Amino acid sequence: MSRPAVFTIPAHRAFADALAAGLIARHGPDPLGLARTVVLVPNNRAARAISDAFVRRAEGGLLLPRLVAIGDPELDERLGGLLDPIDADPEEEPIPPAIDPLERQMILARLTAEARQAAGDPIDGGEAIRLAGELGRTLDQMLIEQIPAARLRDLVALPELSEHWQRSLAMLDTILTRWPAELAARGRIDLAERRNRLLDRVARRWRHRPPPGAVIAAGISSTTPAVARLLGVVARLPEGMVVLPGLDTVSDEAEWRALGPHETGEDGARPPRPVESHPQYALKRLLDRMDVGRGEVATWRWGGGRDARSVRARAIANAMAPAAFTDKWHRLPPAERRLSGVRAIELANPAEEAQVIALALREAIETPGRTAALVTPDRVLARRVTAHLARWGIVADDSAGTPLSLTPAGTLLLAVAEAAAEGFAPVPLLALLKHPLVRRGAARGAWLDGARRLDIALRGPRPPAGLDGIARYLRDGDGHARRARAPAIDWWDEVRPLLEPLEKAFSARTLAELLAALRETISTLADDAGWSGPDGRAAADLVAELEAWAPIGPAAFDPAGLAPTLRLLMDAVAVRPPQGGHPRLSIWGLLEARLQHADLMVLGGLNEGVWPALPSPDPWLAPRIRAELGLPGLETRIGLSAHDFAMALGAPELIVTRARRDARAPTIASRFWLRLEAMTGGITREHRLPNWAAAIDRPADRRFIARPEPAPPVADRPNVIAVTRLDRLQADPFAFYADAMLRLRPLDAVDADPTPAWRGTAVHAVFEAWMKQDDCDPDRLLPRAEAMLRDMAAHPVMQALWEPRLIEALRWVADRMREERAQGRRPIAAELDGRVEVAGITLTGKVDRIDRLADGTLAIVDYKTGKPPSAAQVEAGYAMQLGLLGLIADRGGFDGIEGTPLAFEYWSLAKDRDAFGQVRSPVGGKSHVAPQDFVAHAAAILASAVERWLTGTEPFTAKLAPEYSPYADYDQLMRLDEWYGRGGGEAEGGR
Repeated sequence: MSRPAVFTIPAHRAFADALAAGLIARHGPDPLGLARTVVLVPNNRAARAISDAFVRRAEGGLLLPRLVAIGDPELDERLGGLLDPIDADPEEEPIPPAIDPLERQMILARLTAEARQAAGDPIDGGEAIRLAGELGRTLDQMLIEQIPAARLRDLVALPELSEHWQRSLAMLDTILTRWPAELAARGRIDLAERRNRLLDRVARRWRHRPPPGAVIAAGISSTTPAVARLLGVVARLPEGMVVLPGLDTVSDEAEWRALGPHETGEDGARPPRPVESHPQYALKRLLDRMDVGRGEVATWRWGGGRDARSVRARAIANAMAPAAFTDKWHRLPPAERRLSGVRAIELANPAEEAQVIALALREAIETPGRTAALVTPDRVLARRVTAHLARWGIVADDSAGTPLSLTPAGTLLLAVAEAAAEGFAPVPLLALLKHPLVRRGAARGAWLDGARRLDIALRGPRPPAGLDGIARYLRDGDGHARRARAPAIDWWDEVRPLLEPLEKAFSARTLAELLAALRETISTLADDAGWSGPDGRAAADLVAELEAWAPIGPAAFDPAGLAPTLRLLMDAVAVRPPQGGHPRLSIWGLLEARLQHADLMVLGGLNEGVWPALPSPDPWLAPRIRAELGLPGLETRIGLSAHDFAMALGAPELIVTRARRDARAPTIASRFWLRLEAMTGGITREHRLPNWAAAIDRPADRRFIARPEPAPPVADRPNVIAVTRLDRLQADPFAFYADAMLRLRPLDAVDADPTPAWRGTAVHAVFEAWMKQDDCDPDRLLPRAEAMLRDMAAHPVMQALWEPRLIEALRWVADRMREERAQGRRPIAAELDGRVEVAGITLTGKVDRIDRLADGTLAIVDYKTGKPPSAAQVEAGYAMQLGLLGLIADRGGFDGIEGTPLAFEYWSLAKDRDAFGQVRSPVGGKSHVAPQDFVAHAAAILASAVERWLTGTEPFTAKLAPEYSPYADYDQLMRLDEWYGRGGGEAEGGR
């Protein structure tokens, strides 16, 4: 047997450029020699990288070789007439076509749902589709490794398996037993099986009848048996060669043998596990299956032009040595562990990391002819870098594209599904109505005006579910609420018919009906905009395919699972813009970086769990079962990621980056980063770029903002003040100014949990109805409250947690009222408005309740759902509400109420020790204000405040008494963080 022609391009050379240089050199005298060459590559992305490398060297024109991706499902068509044709041999049966991937997933989902139903553990159709995706990957691995499904039956009874894995294995065996019949009924086979047959047929043909030209297998590192057999044949063709990426030829034989796989010992003991996480393990396994020894592999002698020094390859091999051999690091000569040209940057968070990477890329391409690339598996980081580059007008060509679920068309699909599934709750409904593709064009302005009116109307606690619930909510409520919602009613009456077919369809339980309603709703709301552009066409194709295959999927489908299912499927669809980006700037995935180098390479996101990613557990096969079947372990993916890292590490100039924390918690540096640090004694740090990034947002000249002090003319100042606003006027005059003069009101959040203000309003409504309709009958309070609370829009959690506490407090109120009546005390007014002229202004207020005491004097009562004001607040003059209400009563400001107020009480419904409810008075005791003096005290404080701010010229200074102004409604307006705490608010510059 002839010596196999197997070569390797070391990691310090740019694979694609070195390959192109070598092939051009070999066929230099013959201009057609290269055109007659077939280059087998792993996939289409690799074909593009190698094609670009040939183009870069095509001075004076060049006929390119035929590039064929062995991962292409139509391999027979790609090879074409080279096999004369591949199906022409009468002794060989035609290879059936592969089943459509989505059709396959839907059938597997149905089989999974039926198997779970038979096992007494039913699941929803959406969950079945998710599990079918995982099942498809497991099935592909078995097909690729050519492991018959019948072997599963031999493993069901393994004593080491838990009951869960035994059930899972039995269910998997049931599904895979039915699967061949499903394929045969359609005349299809699995894509992995088709690829195996095609590769084996090519290998047989070439073994007996070699092709006329050269055949080069380049950059292929797959260890699957069919690929290994084909590469073994190619390596022994008369004009065949196999060129491997980054095979380690410098480490000693002991390290190489330690990778495994290991033979079973003579005593029958289980052999040690192979080091599947090592970057060279996959290449060693491939060579073993090709029956080629490492010593038979020659080094490709051509360079690529973007190469590091050869010593870099030795440093990479040493850095990635198996763990058992890393003790050699301290014995290595400096040249073999030094990483010259490699710099490291650690940043505080991913935002800073993206900013620094963008600066590094921008600096590189500002040099004419210089190229730069970011390599990262972190798609969020890649998108952030792309956004930063766009600030400077630089468009980066991201080879991975954008997941369909993150594009405008994809988010519109999700918005429609989520709005309908949640019963048109405010947040998803408004997200749908405001989506940028809805009513795009001339009609969008009027549409957004209506959507904003609806937004205002739906603020606060969630309305009842459904389109009818929203309509009732807009028309019901008290006078103030009805007036606030009225502007949205007409617009909602126009929009509602557009959504009614969707609401009706979501009462169905079949996927086909749901998808049809989804499609029709998008066409109604967005017209052609929902289906145009690269993302719109991808969304249309996905929906069309789903509709076509839905009847063969799970019989029942919960509408709530539609959005998660769509997101899962759309995440697997990459949308790429039709035009390229900057010609010298790229964002590469790991495979592209394995085959090419740029002048500057940035390896970003080097944190554990990102690079390498955490292995995804197999929900169908336990690790022990995978090992028994001979499937690759989950750590094999870490080994492939390590190989990608090692290849990218060979670039001449390199920056590695990581963030010390992500959005949730501190991060752990990647094991690759830690290896480099440990071997080199510390990677050289890059300081310029982080300093530049910090300087971008650091102003050259600081201008401090002064504490706001608006001072409008006296004639423009309010001449009316409510009893509840005096405390705010004194503690935070600016907040009073923003409220009373600018008329700025804070908006409730959409779909907000009921706030303390909402709870207070609900309680006051109960007491008002009880007072006016039930004459304060203690026996009627609880029935009245329960009836009214049932009709109020409240979050279910609120109903479960707050309402029982309220009922207990109201029971205390009823008992207290019985005691008060027994002592001759009678309520005489509730929720009564009053006003009086005092100190040159009008004082207004609404009293919760006024009682006539047995001696004829009045008691002013205020209900509190929280804690009442403290004695210190009253004494300092920042809790004057009851005193001012007493002032209005004392001066006859409440119609029909006469008498002297001498009792002032807060009836708090909050918990007090072990019981709910307490009565506290703001006067007497620790407040040092006597009850008979409270009205006069409040009048004096009011007169002083009026003289200063309402009839006087004193400015409305922000936060005069921060301890008594806890509300932050206007903190952003007053730019509090820019001046508070700096020298008492004094400024060192202009406003």
